[in-house]
Amino acid sequence: MQLDPRDLEILRILSREGRITKAALAERVGLTPTPCWERLAKLEKAGLIEGYGARINLKKLAPHVTVFVAVEISGHTAAGFQAFEAAIQRYDEVTQCWALGGGFDYLLQVVTRDIDAYQQLIDAMLDARIGLSRYYTYVVTKPVKGAQMPPLDILLQGR
Repeated sequence: MQLDPRDLEILRILSREGRITKAALAERVGLTPTPCWERLAKLEKAGLIEGYGARINLKKLAPHVTVFVAVEISGHTAAGFQAFEAAIQRYDEVTQCWALGGGFDYLLQVVTRDIDAYQQLIDAMLDARIGLSRYYTYVVTKPVKGAQMPPLDILLQGR
């Protein structure tokens, strides 16, 4: 899909202001509402916009701990990777999971109420025999930079 500067501006604005009205979005990108809505629908249909949601300030909501877990699995087979990836979907505390190349197989982001709850989760994963053979725990002490819109201008250079 070819994106022009207005499409990119729509993506930038929505990544920062997901609740902006369609009329305000149209005004900000210099379009009348109907063409702006058509572009927005096209971006959604193409899968460039995966969804809309609020960023919750967990610190103000409830005590919690965020942990990154570097995971090695047993049995480096396609079936082993598929089984682990299917099993990890069942754990709500695992908020994100990435498959990695290199020393570890996966990186998990885990959010639980405290370290005891984190350890109970790991124990449950080990008991469930989902293929977890070794894990390394990294406790987040403070967030420094949160989720941001990737640098579209840099990513699209030379296209």
